[in-house]
Amino acid sequence: MTEKKTQPWWKKAVVYQIYPKSFQDSNGDGIGDIQGIISRLDYLKDLGVDALWISPMYCSPQDDNGYDISDYRNIDPMFGTMEDMEELIQEAKKREIRIIMDLVLNHTSDEHPWFQEAKKSKENPYHDYYVWRDGTPGKLPNDMKAVFGGPAWEWVPQIGQYYFHQFSVKQPDLNWENPKVRQEIYDMILWWMAKGVGGFRLDVIDQIAKEPDRKITNNGPRLHEFLQEMSRETFQKGDLLTVGEAWGANTENAKLYSNPDGSEFSMVFQFEHVMLDQQEGKEKWDLAPLSLVKLKKNLAKWQDSLYGCGWNSLFWDNHDLPRIVSRWGDDQNYRVESAKMLAAVLHGMQGTPYIYQGEELGMTNVQFADIEEYRDIEIHNMYRERLDGGYTRQEVMESIYAKGRDNARTPMQWNDQENAGFTTGTPWIRVNPNYRQINMEQERKDPGSVFSFYRRLVHLRKEEPIFVEGRFELLLPEDEQIFAYTRTLGSEQMLVCANFSGQPAKCGLIPQWKNARELLHNYEGDVKEELRPYEVVILIRR
Repeated sequence: MTEKKTQPWWKKAVVYQIYPKSFQDSNGDGIGDIQGIISRLDYLKDLGVDALWISPMYCSPQDDNGYDISDYRNIDPMFGTMEDMEELIQEAKKREIRIIMDLVLNHTSDEHPWFQEAKKSKENPYHDYYVWRDGTPGKLPNDMKAVFGGPAWEWVPQIGQYYFHQFSVKQPDLNWENPKVRQEIYDMILWWMAKGVGGFRLDVIDQIAKEPDRKITNNGPRLHEFLQEMSRETFQKGDLLTVGEAWGANTENAKLYSNPDGSEFSMVFQFEHVMLDQQEGKEKWDLAPLSLVKLKKNLAKWQDSLYGCGWNSLFWDNHDLPRIVSRWGDDQNYRVESAKMLAAVLHGMQGTPYIYQGEELGMTNVQFADIEEYRDIEIHNMYRERLDGGYTRQEVMESIYAKGRDNARTPMQWNDQENAGFTTGTPWIRVNPNYRQINMEQERKDPGSVFSFYRRLVHLRKEEPIFVEGRFELLLPEDEQIFAYTRTLGSEQMLVCANFSGQPAKCGLIPQWKNARELLHNYEGDVKEELRPYEVVILIRR
């Protein structure tokens, strides 16, 4: 085995995701902004993170909260100016934090100049930047559905064609078969690289090679060809962290996405583990009972499959997912303990961990009584469709409370003042009412807080190479309460042992590790064979 002399920086890194609309407002308009992020950089430095992945801040009509881009090379005025963005890159760099831009390359906004030109005529040079099919009004090219509801085709009467949109009707899909489109994208990526960004997260990137005539959306035949060309033309010219969002990823194609030769990305976001609580073959709103056995086996499969030949991204939360402490933890009775337990289990595995804003505080899901208080297009479309389909309002609201994307989008809870210190104005979406109990100011000075636990975890990753390089082995795979695994690096071994339930649970592994050193523990006192509710311990022996 050849010794790895230069390890990519992102293998030791911890990434923090910011949803800018909800992070920190600096000017009182109720919307988070770039100056707000700058004002919190010292907090993020204190937490210890190495990079900030920031959801899109480009010009956008905000039909899908910024994932509908109308200008890739300009900052939306709601977030600030390009000068603000350049200042953020520089100020973060001073604190040894890199900025990871969020790129949406599968589609643009229908207000993007390319699309405005494309729909003028079939002869327009921009027409083939998008995916069009001939047809007649009311007779769709096929029966494909859009992710946000309704058909995936929209009629444009002035040219007598339909355009394809996998998401909102205001998000027409780009035509990656057209080399001019690809070149436009590569030029734009190089332009951002020249500004000093540290990498890119690529939204629904496995859908760029779609073939709608064959009803293929993700993992199209030319996908990896396109990705490798993009990497050669752009990413490989810098020292970047790149991560592709791929809902259709499996362990085999993930080896291509995250090949150590850098031919595609540094790593991939896959979502098998977050879909385990939905009924098979149904939508995410159709909830299924949680199964720890399924979760452990799924995570172990990814750990084992990519060891030495790929790289995992480790995450529980993001801007599209509900809060993990409300899904797999207990946000009522054991919020602090379960939030810490979930953190330790995740960060103890191999891969680059991602912390979503507020996760390090143990922020929870929200339950708004009125559907009008929700802002997400997906929630509103689903609400209408399900009521029309015969579901009761209570059934629909329970699904939203469990899985709605706005759970992650309520404002960051900075203090116990009005609007949680997020804004002096009216927030664009209501603050979770529990901000008086859960907020950064209280947690930062409490050594027993969720924040203090995350801070220690982030620093452990830098201190102990076993977190980065150790081989993973799942223990007690059939146990319905205990999640335990080891990481092994040479003669060193680390044990992560967690009670994933609100009931005490016996773990026979603990006595076997009685002489090991304790790295992290979420309860006071000694670790005993019977673990308390949501108790977790990380032990190491050399």
